[in-house]
Amino acid sequence: MDRIENIEFCIRYLLEIEKTKLGIETGIPHDLRGKQRLLRALMNIWEPQPLSEEYLRAQDAELQAQIQDKGVVTLEDITASVPRSVLLWQGDITRLRVDAIVNAANSQMMGCWYPLHTCIDNCIHSAAGLQLRAECAEAMSSAECPSVHPEYTRNNTTYRQAFTSETLITEAYNLPCQYVIHTVGPIILDGVPTKEQEEQLYSCYRNCLETAKEYDCRSIAFCCISTGEFHFPNRRAAEIAIEAVKSCELKDKSFTVVFNVFKDIDYDIYRELLSAY
Repeated sequence: MDRIENIEFCIRYLLEIEKTKLGIETGIPHDLRGKQRLLRALMNIWEPQPLSEEYLRAQDAELQAQIQDKGVVTLEDITASVPRSVLLWQGDITRLRVDAIVNAANSQMMGCWYPLHTCIDNCIHSAAGLQLRAECAEAMSSAECPSVHPEYTRNNTTYRQAFTSETLITEAYNLPCQYVIHTVGPIILDGVPTKEQEEQLYSCYRNCLETAKEYDCRSIAFCCISTGEFHFPNRRAAEIAIEAVKSCELKDKSFTVVFNVFKDIDYDIYRELLSAY
């Protein structure tokens, strides 16, 4: 199959799964960009279930092509001008070829369910492929987890919810990194974090670093955990992130931390704070 035939196969496969939920006839757009958006939307609402090998081959081929279209960014690309163990990079985290990237997840830890949402959770799952949600779902299955966690039922399956600051490491599938470390940051309803919420955010960064080291990672890229959708103040979040990395006493200078930002405001904040690192 060529690329157009490939992506149309994926769309039809998922449409067949979701036709009862959708309840409408969904036409397939004529342009590649439209097809990619529809495929992503269908991936976003997919409930964990067995997938055919033919679908997975077709999906992986398309997602790998999308990664190549965006371009992979290596540590050498970032460190060319500023060689140091703590780096700042602005851009799409799904392009980074590092050992692990950090995903700011929700308490379900199965990705964002809102079609085409722009949150980082949605972006990472959409670029990785449905295997990522499947692995997360298996990890969060109540049958595999301690009963101390709150539980909920989705699509006749019982799952647990993650605690704030908890981490889960998974394979990265079609992403250029090796692992994804999912963590649940605190939600700041009024935009003013409490002392406890600041400590929870600090723990997110520390726990991610510890998880990365347990899996012998040599590099990790952090997103701006809890800012954006979770409303943690940007500057205070950056201060806590840098403080957490400093406190880990990274004696091994070959271990690299990348602070990945997407918005200009976060880039300016981190650039200022890291200048005194």
